[in-house]
Amino acid sequence: MDILKIIGPTVLTFFVSIAITPFFTRYFYKYKMWKKSPRTEAGDITSDHFKKIHNTDHEISTPRIGGMLIWVSVALTVIIIYLLYILFPLGLFGGEKSIFNELNFFSRSQTLVPLGAFFLAALIGLLDDMLQIFGQGSYAKDALVYRKVKIIFVTLIAIALSLWFYFKLDFVSVHIPFGGEWFLGWWFIPFFILVTLGTFSSSVIDGLDGLAGGVMASCFTAFAVIAFLGHQYDIAALSGAISGGILAFLWFNIPPARFYMGETGMLALCITLAVIAFLTHAVLLLPIIALPLVATSVSVVLQVTGYKYFNKHRVFKVAPLHHHFQALGWPREKVVMRYWIVSVISAITGVILYLVS
Repeated sequence: MDILKIIGPTVLTFFVSIAITPFFTRYFYKYKMWKKSPRTEAGDITSDHFKKIHNTDHEISTPRIGGMLIWVSVALTVIIIYLLYILFPLGLFGGEKSIFNELNFFSRSQTLVPLGAFFLAALIGLLDDMLQIFGQGSYAKDALVYRKVKIIFVTLIAIALSLWFYFKLDFVSVHIPFGGEWFLGWWFIPFFILVTLGTFSSSVIDGLDGLAGGVMASCFTAFAVIAFLGHQYDIAALSGAISGGILAFLWFNIPPARFYMGETGMLALCITLAVIAFLTHAVLLLPIIALPLVATSVSVVLQVTGYKYFNKHRVFKVAPLHHHFQALGWPREKVVMRYWIVSVISAITGVILYLVS
């Protein structure tokens, strides 16, 4: 039954997302839910290499809020299973728990916090997407402006979550693989905030068709396995449901993409990934499991540092890293598929380290 609790929500979310996608797709294209000006007009791109590999026509004709499909399908799955659990609390023969009681993964102790973070971040990301799609003025066109605004919102979310973990859940340490517990005390709060901001910084990986979805699916699948091994079955089911929603998104996002994930998807996934990593006591395995995300963030930091402080020296032809590989001549599909392969290997490695530690 424990296995079924993970597989059930995962499969249900996948098919729910597949079912609702045609409706959302018609809506996205009917109301032209894409950016009206490409990044090359926003003044944030200076590299000639980027201009060569950047598909401007595709960007300004492809909807950018496809991440809605992920969190809407997860929400519907939670609601459907919870309502069936309420309506049919007993089994066929009475006196025993129904299968819906076993499948229900909405719980105060395990999934209330990550679900809250998931949907709050998704709504903030949706607002950001809408401002870029329909907004006028500097915010809609200046990538640096909206990046700073998002950092403020993410920091506020991280502060609220860190205080909840510290005061309500009594988190004062993190588990070190092969090394026991690392006591932090109140330093847990800034540590939580830094990890959340670091995870959010990797959202720039949403730059090629299917890239972010494949990487995120591997990450959440890994944490579903880790949560299952740690007997946190509700968290495992939630992670599985999110993976199911991402896989359905990928079904329609194989190049050429039908829609981009957008901030409403990436913000929700990045914040929730950090929360689940802490809840499963595997946050120090996050850099291994999410290695492509780490590489993406580090490549941007190195590029900016070299450009600003070392006489405009570029470490990479283009940053983030996936665009560097494009600039080297790799086709988009090759970059995406190789990132997926690395993601799977990283996820498996993280799970193995969790098992042996």
